[in-house]
Amino acid sequence: MSSADADGQPVRTPDQAHALVADLLVLTDDAVRVRAELTAAARDRPPAPIADVKALEARLSELLDEVVGLGVQLKGWAPLLVDIPVEVDGRQVLFCWLEGDRRLSWYHELDHGFAGRRPLSDLG
Repeated sequence: MSSADADGQPVRTPDQAHALVADLLVLTDDAVRVRAELTAAARDRPPAPIADVKALEARLSELLDEVVGLGVQLKGWAPLLVDIPVEVDGRQVLFCWLEGDRRLSWYHELDHGFAGRRPLSDLG
């Protein structure tokens, strides 16, 4: 990682981005589990004790902070959506990971966002 994007996030090579997925999956799998527990606690009748809810909220916040700490852009948390700045053939794009993905398969241009997602195979 030799450069940073406009937000100060590291710009990775495609290989570095793919290698990051293992760590991303550990954190996001935990975040999905905690988010589900938090949702269940809010729906319980009677409601879960406030201390339990606050503990789950704190844990979810910690996990999302750890995701950002990987040097990625957290775009959403329900569902989890992450962009990874990557340089490909001298141009910067964002590899796009969505909750449920088990690998990186999508990218989009910096100014296109999720709606502009394209398969990584389109990069050539």
